[in-house]
Amino acid sequence: MARKQRFREEEEAAVDMTPMLDIVFIMLIFFIVTTSFVKEAGIDVNKPEAAQATKKKNANIFIAVRSNGEIWMDKRQVDVERVAANIERLLAEQPTEIVIIQADKDAKHGVVVKVMDQIKAAGIDKISIAGDK
Repeated sequence: MARKQRFREEEEAAVDMTPMLDIVFIMLIFFIVTTSFVKEAGIDVNKPEAAQATKKKNANIFIAVRSNGEIWMDKRQVDVERVAANIERLLAEQPTEIVIIQADKDAKHGVVVKVMDQIKAAGIDKISIAGDK
């Protein structure tokens, strides 16, 4: 009889881990869903220095313009005519109000203006140009 009683005590002392695992998986799903992913341009450019530069915190789309006129978005090179379509695709994945242009200090002004026109055509009104401080 004492043996059966001791077995019942061990059985009652077991801890059920299922509720804790459920909570951990729910939290994991929550953090994955609420994470914002930044779409980097994919290349480094030599940005000009700016004395009054400020940081923008909520930008998710970056467009890089190299000194030779190449335009990079989402780690791939695109034509200037395809910038608006690519922005619309990125906005469908993750909406944002601002796009940052990372123009090389030797980039041609005309290419940067064409990129800005394409951004406006995609429906973005807030455009920032990145500079080093």
